Amino acid sequence: MKFTLSWLKEHLDTTASVDEIAEALTDLGLEVEEVVNPAAKLSAFTLAKVIHAEQHPDADRLRVCKVMTDEGEKQIVCGAPNAREGITVVLAKPGDYVPGIDVTLSVGNIRGVESHGMMASERELELSDEHNGIIELPSGEVGQKFTDWLAQNDPAKVDPVIDIAITPNRQDALGVHGVARDLAARGLGTLKPLKEAAVPGNFPCPIDVTIDADAATDGCEVFAGRLIRGVKNGPSPAWLQDRLRAIGLRPISALVDVTNFFTYDRNRPLHVFDADKVQGNLRVHRAPEGATLVGLDDKTYTFPGGQVVISDDNGIESIGGIMGGLATGATFDTTNVFLEAAVWDRIQIAHTGRALKINSDARYRNERGIDPEYNMQAMQDATQMILDLCGGEASDIVVAGQVPDTARAYKLDPARVISLVGMDIPESEQRQTLTRLGFRMEGNLAHVPSWRPDVLGEADLVEEVARIASLTKLKGQPLPRMAGVPKQILSPLQKREQIARRTVAALGYNECVTYSFIDSEAASLFGGGDDATMLANPISSDMSHMRPQLLPGLLRAAARNQARGFADLALFEVGAAFHGGEPEEQAQQIAGILIGRTGPKDVHGASRPVDLYDAKADAEAVLAAIGAPAKMQIMRGGEGWWHPGRHGRFCLGPKKVLGTFGELHPKVLAAMDIKGPAVAFVIHPAEVPLPRKAGATRPALVLNDLQPVERDFAFVVDANVEALTAVNAAAGADKALIADVRVFDEFIGGSLGEGKKSLALTVRLQPVDATLKEKDIEAVAAKIVEKVTKATGGTLRG
Repeated sequence: MKFTLSWLKEHLDTTASVDEIAEALTDLGLEVEEVVNPAAKLSAFTLAKVIHAEQHPDADRLRVCKVMTDEGEKQIVCGAPNAREGITVVLAKPGDYVPGIDVTLSVGNIRGVESHGMMASERELELSDEHNGIIELPSGEVGQKFTDWLAQNDPAKVDPVIDIAITPNRQDALGVHGVARDLAARGLGTLKPLKEAAVPGNFPCPIDVTIDADAATDGCEVFAGRLIRGVKNGPSPAWLQDRLRAIGLRPISALVDVTNFFTYDRNRPLHVFDADKVQGNLRVHRAPEGATLVGLDDKTYTFPGGQVVISDDNGIESIGGIMGGLATGATFDTTNVFLEAAVWDRIQIAHTGRALKINSDARYRNERGIDPEYNMQAMQDATQMILDLCGGEASDIVVAGQVPDTARAYKLDPARVISLVGMDIPESEQRQTLTRLGFRMEGNLAHVPSWRPDVLGEADLVEEVARIASLTKLKGQPLPRMAGVPKQILSPLQKREQIARRTVAALGYNECVTYSFIDSEAASLFGGGDDATMLANPISSDMSHMRPQLLPGLLRAAARNQARGFADLALFEVGAAFHGGEPEEQAQQIAGILIGRTGPKDVHGASRPVDLYDAKADAEAVLAAIGAPAKMQIMRGGEGWWHPGRHGRFCLGPKKVLGTFGELHPKVLAAMDIKGPAVAFVIHPAEVPLPRKAGATRPALVLNDLQPVERDFAFVVDANVEALTAVNAAAGADKALIADVRVFDEFIGGSLGEGKKSLALTVRLQPVDATLKEKDIEAVAAKIVEKVTKATGGTLRG
């Protein structure tokens, strides 16, 4: 959004400098991207007068001039055809930078004659493309700054241009009047009241307007127009052309320039039709598929179907709220013009603009929102300006639809404003701020003006007060000192995640943060990839599904590292995995992978390939850190992406799974392009039981003063019986006494026969109350034998 300082002062009575205005705008949330001040590059140049001019002794096209300057008489060699005695010129002295030729002047010698500066042309000062001669000024004193002369005689050439960035919620600042309103509310001047025209109609409008039912609900809210006959279209006045050129627009004609002026001055896009080219009446409706229109930019647009357009009896003549058609556009030959002002549905404008790939000033404003209540007054104001510039006679106004009702009000709570903003803003100042911004105060209710569709609640009132008061005035305040120990803020699950991160990192893993979106193929490898986790609008084809596990992202990261020469990896991630699209259909996981070797190769042979016991040890360390019970069962039955014979699950019973560890299935590694051995673990922190006591104190250290007892057992079982089955059965024989069970030997063959093997277990008994007697030990041993033989179908080896 660009505007000039003089344009701003048409709406704001202020003495503030450009720098003060720019600083205030940025502080108000209207960030200044650039300030172009033409006077800055002209500040060095002064006025001088040629007191004598004669032919150069050695050049036909050069003249040697005696020039009176503020430093006395100077000799300057000039090649301009209009260099002559008596004219007032713009002088550039040695040492001055001339922007048009990108040269810093010095004393020159031209054909044997010294020249102390130059007399500039308009192109050399980048004022215009004129370069047939030097600048001749009709007035001015020797030594006067050229910028001062321009400010008095041609201010448009030194008018600063301010360019601000507009956020989508500040559509009211897309007009110069809206920017001036914000500055006035800040206190940088007084907002000038708008002049409201009232142009009565002198005859019925011969062109009627209607809105079809399919466009009335979510296409066009109100469509107004009137005919102005007998206009004389031509170039717009110099002040209007200068204003448009300054902000980068090309003046076209008076009629078109009026609509562009209102677009930037009041954030009110308008359109003018050449009424003599309109056949019949105008109708707002949905475009049929395949219809075409040649726009004002001379491009042909084909409609996909459903866009809101304006048609006459001949067909489509304009794209509603975006661009007019070339066939009915105003030209210098236009004598009768139909002026249109409408309020369009913002969503429809955005869809149409994207479908047709049109970016116009009208679309930019209409899709963000304009002031609907100004629609009818805009018709009057634009009519008056056209009559002033082009003459003519206005008809009655024809209207289809109704101006939408935007009335709403929210409560202003001054105490709440102070609490949220953190500044002591008096209630009177809060009310005055809102009043200056156009809100109507009725008790504690603030009625929102029609040009602020972004204000939708009490929080927005707080934001407006804070914005105008300036958050730069906030002063840091120390938090009050708290008595005692504050309560823990993090939930138990959040605390576990924090502890898990630190623990896994301390084990030597590097943390990854991967996307929650993965491709369908990877998701299907890990139990996902169905419609329940498919995204409706994925950002790319390889991010089409929510991840069912953390492992796919870690494996993708490992593959990228391996492709770049990093073979040995230890990666982990803490995050959510998803099995559906609802909030309750996700769960936190702690996942880690080990790939390659335990360390670099060395002469001692300490380096080895990673195995499932490395993953198990790390998983047990994490579980212990987050408070899992010391006694857990290791069971089979993991998901399909684990190696069927080289994995285990940490369980508290058959249905309470705390995590899984082991090797990953070879087919998964091949699909994910992972080379070498790869082991992993996945922990479910939410499944770990919470401690019975919520206090922060640790339980007393328990040191057993009674002698533990170990007993060895050997069982003959079928060769296909898992050792884990025997271990779990033995551990469950007496959970109070049995502290540990481990396998210390496996024997196959010999006298055992085919299909049999011997498993030797060591069971450690830890008494608590009294030293175990032989009969107690025998009783527990009998239970162990009974449990193991029942679970495995084996026998105690004699």
